[in-house]
Amino acid sequence: HETGGYRHLLFPETQRSKLQHRRARINQQINKEMRMRAGAENLFRATSNHKVKETVALELSYVNSNLQLLKEELEELNSSMDVYQNDSESISVPMIPLGLKETKELDLLVPLKDLISEHYGEEGILFEKEIKEFMELRQAMRTPSRNEAGLELLMEYYNQLYFLDSRFFPPTKSLGVFFHWYDSLTGVPSHQRALAFEKGSVLFNIGALHTQIGARQDRASLPGLNQAIDAFQKAAGAFNYLKENFSNAPSLDMSAASLNMLVRLMVAQVQECVFEKMTLLRAHTPQERTAYVYSLVHQTMTQAHVKDYVPFSWTTMVHVKSEHFKALSHYFAAIALCDSASDAELPEQEKAFIQFHVTMPEGPSLRVLLQDPEERRKLGKAHLKKAIMKHEEAMRIHGLCKILRKMDILQEVLSFAHKRSLSKYSEIDHEEDFFETGDAPDIHPKTHQKPEIKSPNFSQVKVTDLFHRLGPLSVFSAKNKWYPARRVHLMRGENGFGFTLRGDSPVLIAGVIPGGCAEAGLKEGDYIISVNGKDCKWSKHAEVVQLLKSTGEEGVEIDVITLQGSEGPKAVSHILGLRWETAEDVPHTLLVWSKKSKRSKKSTYGIPFTAVGDNEAMY
Repeated sequence: HETGGYRHLLFPETQRSKLQHRRARINQQINKEMRMRAGAENLFRATSNHKVKETVALELSYVNSNLQLLKEELEELNSSMDVYQNDSESISVPMIPLGLKETKELDLLVPLKDLISEHYGEEGILFEKEIKEFMELRQAMRTPSRNEAGLELLMEYYNQLYFLDSRFFPPTKSLGVFFHWYDSLTGVPSHQRALAFEKGSVLFNIGALHTQIGARQDRASLPGLNQAIDAFQKAAGAFNYLKENFSNAPSLDMSAASLNMLVRLMVAQVQECVFEKMTLLRAHTPQERTAYVYSLVHQTMTQAHVKDYVPFSWTTMVHVKSEHFKALSHYFAAIALCDSASDAELPEQEKAFIQFHVTMPEGPSLRVLLQDPEERRKLGKAHLKKAIMKHEEAMRIHGLCKILRKMDILQEVLSFAHKRSLSKYSEIDHEEDFFETGDAPDIHPKTHQKPEIKSPNFSQVKVTDLFHRLGPLSVFSAKNKWYPARRVHLMRGENGFGFTLRGDSPVLIAGVIPGGCAEAGLKEGDYIISVNGKDCKWSKHAEVVQLLKSTGEEGVEIDVITLQGSEGPKAVSHILGLRWETAEDVPHTLLVWSKKSKRSKKSTYGIPFTAVGDNEAMY
């Protein structure tokens, strides 16, 4: 790995927060302009007065040009890749990190208190502490630290959304709150009532944070490189998971085309780090694979749906890297040819060249060529000529982008590689060379180190349901409905109370004995929620039995609920349906979000007759 005493001065930490504040301010201005545009468009459609129409059209053109300027300013901000780079003294080519999606504050106090009162029949005010705790967690995840703790915070919030969804988002009714998020690249705001939008945006930020952590690593060292590889693999995994589990996203950064581009970009950055690792370990290998994956990214970035959206600096950077790594692959091929090989190494070299050359060089067979130092030099020279052409192309493309021109470190890397190839060319160029330097064969994008992507591991951050006190989710969820709680006063008869119990948390009335004391007030399928004022929603079978047995002559007061549709709720599948809202905001089509791994036995919604091992017993 070629290193030098070059110092890449980084912005101090405060620069990052300044960047966030500037981005937030531009986002607010964009939001304001968007509102003005919406108002003007409505007026334009509504009025038939020609004079008013002309005035509104003029105002619209001002608003649109303001929006364009704001978006350009935001692009320049988001292209500040160096803010997220490491501060090592060695030369590392900058990587492309993503900025986080910004979101507005969200006040859930009143909506959740109202729903707790209406749906759960509990005093909403008694759950203020839990609601505030959830809101504090959301507030904290808006600005996560750029490290493992920040990732855990985002993951914790993401996992809490599963409980929020199960508790407070009935399939037929909206909670009435809007989730506001800004596009990570353009700053264009979107809002929806669907919790899927909130989940998807948090997942996007998990991926974006991984990209920032990857870009910060010192890739001059092996541990730094391994951490960068891991971070970019996890970023690719997060974006891929989002692409596979969400569709019809309201913002461009989460569209299938953008996510596909981001997955490819992250895979290319992994491949680049793998190349750097091989170089660091002195295993010089042609790097056509890295060039190939970057040319794939470049193709994706220039497609119709993505071209006008991706910052020009990104597209240029990817194009530069594609040419740069093609040049390096030809340079390393030349180095391998120019180093004389011993007889023992020849078969291995021959195998390597057969693998990476797309077509065989013209002239003598490969074995004869490799045994002849002069033929090796000729082919090496052809590869160097191609390397120099590719270096020059990379430098030309780099010069087209104002933002990249400011990145001295990239200029330094390209210039260094170019000079190195020129120097090697003049070293092997003989004055008496009369032959025309041939055209070197292209090199295959083959590698044993094909990068993998790492899907998010949601179970690594354990969370407990903040609204645990509402009762077990198997019964007390947004999907289920039950009749108001009934209080039944029972006296013990000669044969006990006259009912049988089954199950745990909550305990179920399995049967009522005809003619028994309980027949007047209890029904089969009722759930016991309290005994003599003691909350029993989470109580085990044995605990409820003990409470019943300890009652005296005065009898016992039992609070029970009956689920609507007394046969119990329909069993639900392990796949949780999520929807983006449609423009008309109708009860909606869409999206299946698979969370098999997250569902515990607690959250299947059938009455737990068979799920419990307790034998039915009579009391």
